[in-house]
Parts: sequence; C-alpha cells; structure tokens
Amino acid sequence: MTTPAFRHVDHDRTIVFGPGAVEAAADLIGEGYTLLTTPRAAATVPALVERAGARVDVPSGFVDVIATDLRGFVPGDRYLALGGGRVIDVAKALAAADPPRTVIAVPTTLSGAEMTASHRMVHGIAADTPTKRPDIVVNDPALSASAAPQQLAASSANALAHTLLGLAEDAVSPVAAAVSLQAARQLAAAWSAPDPDRAAMALGALLAGWALDHTRIGLHHALAQTAVRVAGASHAGANAALLPHTAAAIRTRRPDGMARADADLGLPFEELAARLRDRAGGERIDASALDVLVETVSERPELQRVPPAPDADELRAIYLAAAT
Repeated sequence: MTTPAFRHVDHDRTIVFGPGAVEAAADLIGEGYTLLTTPRAAATVPALVERAGARVDVPSGFVDVIATDLRGFVPGDRYLALGGGRVIDVAKALAAADPPRTVIAVPTTLSGAEMTASHRMVHGIAADTPTKRPDIVVNDPALSASAAPQQLAASSANALAHTLLGLAEDAVSPVAAAVSLQAARQLAAAWSAPDPDRAAMALGALLAGWALDHTRIGLHHALAQTAVRVAGASHAGANAALLPHTAAAIRTRRPDGMARADADLGLPFEELAARLRDRAGGERIDASALDVLVETVSERPELQRVPPAPDADELRAIYLAAAT
C-alpha cells in the first residue's frame, strides 16, 4: 500500500504527515518552544531537543494528576509535545488550564491524541473550561509507528476502537462516518501481511483520531478507561482485550452499520479486533476487580451514546469475556 505524505490545513490546525515530517514542518515548529517529552522519546529526535528553549520530562501516571502537579512549572506559551498519548494530553491539559497556549504535537505512538480535543483537565479549574486541540500536528510514521510489533498491534486496536461510533452511532455526520471507515480500512490493510505496514497504520491511526474528535468516546472507551484506572490495565492492552467484545455489543444495537463496515473491510469487525488482540500478546482484564469495574463504569454517561445503554449484567459479561 502506498501511503502519501501531505500537509493539510484543517480550519485552525495544520497537519503534516509522512516520512521526514519533522524536517518538512520546520517552518511551523520553529525553536525556543518548551519541550514536553520523555527520555525515550527525546532520544528519537535530538534536533527537537536542541531547538527547545526548555525541556520538561513528563512522568508516568494519570494525565490529570501529572498536569496538576506540573502546572506553574512549565514555562513559555508554545508547547511541543514529543511522545505518546500521555505526553500530548498533559500538554493539552496545561494549555487548556492557562490559555492562550500553542500546542505542537509530534506523536511517537498511535494513540491519536494529537488529533483530538479530548483530555482530562487540571484539578481545580472551572468545569466549563474549554479543552484544547493541538494547533500543529507533525506525524512521521517512523516515529508514530516506531514501537515493537506487539505494542503496535495493541495501539492499532485502540485506534480501531476510535472508529466504532463513526460506524455505528445514529447521529454521526456522513463525513465522520466516511473518515471512520477509511481509518478502519487503513488499519486492516496495515495488518493484512505478516510484516505490518507501519505507514498505513500511522495514517489509519491519524484518521481514526480525527474521527474520534468528531464523534467522541462511547461504550468501548468508557470500559477501557475504567479498566486502566480501576484494575491497573495498560492503556493499549485494555483496548485490545475489550474491543472484540465491545464491538459485538455495538453490533447488537446497530447491526446494519457494522454489516456495512464488514463488507468494506472484507471481514467481520470483531475478527479484525481479535487478530489485533492476539498479535498484541493477549493481555486480559483482571477479573478480581470485576465488581468495582462494573459499579464504576455504570456511572459513565458515554454508555448512552449508542442506546440502549448496557445494564450491569451486560457490562459484567463484557469484562468477563475480556478476562478469559
């Protein structure tokens, strides 16, 4: 599959994608920015480190807690987030808490965080504070799809999950539906051979992030995010473990939309999800936390996105299926 390089201006955001994207976007990136990163990510692009005016290494943990702890210690009004979803979401949260701030996102994973205004917020700010979408996205597949194959498969499952509402929700726009389908198509093609096509999966994840930004999260991510916070699952691993089962739950609600996706992909959506889960190493959800998981996720409003909302018995069954 040939994956094109491009520069696209999307209203108030510029997206640069393709091999050598960091160099191609040098005019947009500039220098003197505050670099938010991790030691591993910083080592991949030394030029971005050298051109930074300041550097802040983002620790592990939850985005809202990290951003709250870092607020007031991150200088400047131009943030360059070089890293995975946690790093990019922390930059977005800090920018949202103290606007105006420019955020440049250079992803090193397939999280799609660079494409959305979805993120947890700094503690203590007003509930109606607007979230922040990166102003510039610089996506080089050599960076965003640089992980080992098992990690890429789990991250691809997360990206594929970003397409679910675009394929199934009643109120989604035809544009978001088309982008969701194209994203799923790219991800399926990327994993159709023993040696995955990293450029295709990087573009698929980027498009899936765009789709998510125009549909928001639903049943799947409510369950996956709860598994991460409550049961200590890894982010990508929880998404991979749950997706075959959450997709099946969506199918019972919107069989026509899922059937259209199957026909376009050439295989059932759940089968593609299961292949990614298995190639990711088969992480499972910890069933010992089942009661707390069900109680916690039952309170999330995202369960209403594709009605009818699942009851406690269905939620328990989904988590149990992902635990075995």
